[in-house]
Amino acid sequence: MDIEKETLIYTVIAGIPAGKVASYGQVATLAGFPQNSRLVGRLLKIMPSDSVIPWHRVVNSQGKIAFPVGSNKYQEQRQKLLSEGVLFRNDKVNMRECRWQ
Repeated sequence: MDIEKETLIYTVIAGIPAGKVASYGQVATLAGFPQNSRLVGRLLKIMPSDSVIPWHRVVNSQGKIAFPVGSNKYQEQRQKLLSEGVLFRNDKVNMRECRWQ
């Protein structure tokens, strides 16, 4: 894994403010690596569980949480987002209102 890429991607994620979300592709593009949304997903998957980086603010391009509906991680991510005021409709984040610009 390229430590520079990893650092830039984690830095972008750390900058997403409470109440906002970004897609995997948006994070990759902002980090300077367009077309690398899967890399963002892989990095989030291996991130230590005690990390303070707000992983829960990253969703897919449709505004959906990537974990299976009903799973513990899905519920955890949804609850964290709801507690920050992120709006959901039909299990999707309202990207017009909540997408980080």
